[in-house]
Amino acid sequence: MERPAGVLLDIDGVLVVSWDPVPGAVDAVARLRSGGVPMRFVTNTTSRSAGEIAASLRGVGFDLEDSELLTAGDLTRALLDREFAGADAMVLDEGPGVVPGSVTVVQGARRERARVVVVGGAGESFEWSAINSALRALLAGAALVGVHGAEMWRTDEGACLDGGAYLRMLASVSGVEPLIVGKPAPTMFEAACASIGIEPTRAAMVGDDLHSDVLAAQALGIRGVLVRTGKFHPGVLETAGDVPDQVIDSVASLPAMLGL
Repeated sequence: MERPAGVLLDIDGVLVVSWDPVPGAVDAVARLRSGGVPMRFVTNTTSRSAGEIAASLRGVGFDLEDSELLTAGDLTRALLDREFAGADAMVLDEGPGVVPGSVTVVQGARRERARVVVVGGAGESFEWSAINSALRALLAGAALVGVHGAEMWRTDEGACLDGGAYLRMLASVSGVEPLIVGKPAPTMFEAACASIGIEPTRAAMVGDDLHSDVLAAQALGIRGVLVRTGKFHPGVLETAGDVPDQVIDSVASLPAMLGL
């Protein structure tokens, strides 16, 4: 594979699983760094803030600067500040990764009168009354913002339903088209390439989700590299209409593939 001018690395399932490093991942990042390959760490994770994610990665041995990390939560906050400043917002999210910024997060009966519904990382708070309040707000005219579109992620205990699944359900029932910020939407990929100063066609994206990470990146001209770790399962390649540019066992194989 020709060496790209920049590499975008998904985090959960590629570098870590349940915040433990994938075997060989720490060394792979170090080899990319020593080879002079610019990197951006891109994640839909909202269970931790950007600062907590960076600290957690450094705590298990990864070498990265805060400026190299792009989170869907931070990009969503920028969108809310730009498009919905001062508005009442209903936020469905399990963690601190979606910072409200200039919107006002409402609770209780006020949720049904929110101007915007924000759907982030899923968890136990996604119970019937909350989802129903979101639906009523949408039917009353609220906008729908998806922090990301991923429908599942994987921990060391197995697969977990994610916010993208609820986002699709709410959009289908309400008829409101969601504005998605994180993967698989173009925003995060484009922002990561811009921060390196390269065109998407000169970048490579490494992910464990064929659709949200790899094929979505390839649609922008980014070279897609699928790893067989995290949420990967063999059946996804058998049923997919499109194929990744490259498939490797894990991110540990990436430096050798790039000649490093």
